[in-house]
Amino acid sequence: MTAPATADLGAQPGGTTDAALSVLPRVLRQALGWADAHRSGFVLPQDVLEPHTQVNGTLKPLGELAQLCATIHRSTAPDTPEHGTAGELIAFAWEQVHDGDLLLELLRGEPFAAYPYEIYAAFAGHGLRHEGFERLAGTLSATRGWAHTEQHANRELGLINSERRVGVAPHTDPGPVLARTWLGGLSEPWMFEGPSGYALTHTVFHITDWCCVPERMPADIDAYLRAWLPPWVDGCLESTQWDLTGELLAVAAALPGPPPAALLDTAWPALAAAQAPSGAVPETGPPLTRPVRPAPDSADAADAPDPYPFLACYHSTLVTAFAAAVSLKRLADHRTKGAAA
Repeated sequence: MTAPATADLGAQPGGTTDAALSVLPRVLRQALGWADAHRSGFVLPQDVLEPHTQVNGTLKPLGELAQLCATIHRSTAPDTPEHGTAGELIAFAWEQVHDGDLLLELLRGEPFAAYPYEIYAAFAGHGLRHEGFERLAGTLSATRGWAHTEQHANRELGLINSERRVGVAPHTDPGPVLARTWLGGLSEPWMFEGPSGYALTHTVFHITDWCCVPERMPADIDAYLRAWLPPWVDGCLESTQWDLTGELLAVAAALPGPPPAALLDTAWPALAAAQAPSGAVPETGPPLTRPVRPAPDSADAADAPDPYPFLACYHSTLVTAFAAAVSLKRLADHRTKGAAA
């Protein structure tokens, strides 16, 4: 997975970011348009609460839709179409969980599972609340069993961030938990591979509240990521790991201080080239041969033939939209600060 750093993927801050900015608006618009056009893939089955129903193919996609669209909504200007579409998709997801009633039933059935709480937190962070869910969750989160549930450190950070979003005191101090993660230990960078890469990206998402609070990132982790994101992204691009590339680019946008412009300028056009005309982005593998991409403002882009099955591209497409939104916001914020200086 890891490849040597290249001059083009340097981590230096500053730069023009013209190459990234030339593709980011289109990538965001088309990826979010794909999600909007494929709402049927996120619809929950009638038997979603039955034991035989696969969570990874039902509640997981819907929870990811809610979480990533909540961040897109926070990261885009209120007068933009993307802001409106993200808000509509969150409302759709809230309807799918029956305004929180379904999540309450899920919590009753699995009282010490973290994922119902984490899905609910995505909605709570957007201002959608359910009194009954929070009452039961408050009782459960005060138990010894909740505080001592054994799980991987980056998953526990996710629960801590969810507790913050719901508005309750975290069950433990996040500092020692962060220190137990692959990233918090500043692991040897040559040990980066797929599982550690996803653990790393989600550690960043949880400590920065999905890239919206970069100032929470410790200085040593910031320096470590600035040094090693370029070769890691380079390796992911070389091996056509588009989903992990998108997550790493979101991490790059979550760094405090100036965004790593050289990295964004090189990586974003490469990821944009992997996006199908429909807006879909495959998780892995060479992009399929396809017709010439529609014009950036074409209303037919979302109606273009879809070359990938839903489950093979929904996550990477949502991640691409999420990473594009936070990248655009950080680049715009940095330019505004530079102009005001």
